[in-house]
Amino acid sequence: MQKTCPECGDRIIGRIDKKFCSDACRNTSNNRINKDSVNLIRNTNNKLRKNWRILEQLNPEQKTKTTRSKLLQLGFDFNLFTSIYTTKAGTIYYFVYNQGYLPLENDFLALVKRE
Repeated sequence: MQKTCPECGDRIIGRIDKKFCSDACRNTSNNRINKDSVNLIRNTNNKLRKNWRILEQLNPEQKTKTTRSKLLQLGFDFNLFTSIYTTKAGTIYYFVYNQGYLPLENDFLALVKRE
């Protein structure tokens, strides 16, 4: 019994459990299947990556201060972060991977880096 590739229709040669004729056909099929559901994830990850780069740029050391307006000017999205850390004293830090910020008074933010 000859098997055919579900992507291109060519004959499949090789292992009995092989589903596609080549890696290219396998990749094309998987990309087509996952395309719609992945757009939201890809866009969110791109925005998180941008937020991380902005924090990294402004905080190359372990700690610094900046303003909320400076982050907004650089395109930072305050709605997207990866985790929240609450200290025993109740202080809330927002983290984008290992880069975090703490809202302070008068539009200021403390930027921190978690190792």
